[in-house]
Amino acid sequence: MKKKGGRKILGFMVKEEKEENRGSVEFQVFSFTNKIRRLASHLELHKKDFSSERGLRILLGKRRRLLAYLAKKNRVRYKKLISQLSIREQ
Repeated sequence: MKKKGGRKILGFMVKEEKEENRGSVEFQVFSFTNKIRRLASHLELHKKDFSSERGLRILLGKRRRLLAYLAKKNRVRYKKLISQLSIREQ
């Protein structure tokens, strides 16, 4: 992982600002995955933070739906993305 601006970014997602496609399914899944990991570590410390837990569940659902869409449309891109993000296949 590389650091850019204080954030950890995977190598395959590092692009110039002009070329970065923030609307792509891959970028959205990458963004949700980073938020999910951050919330999960927060919830390890604050076990009774039910508002954050609800937010985590919402993000997990959004990511699951995007991954299902990508798996249906392009299986090769789906397999590549879950292997790069180290997300288990559902």
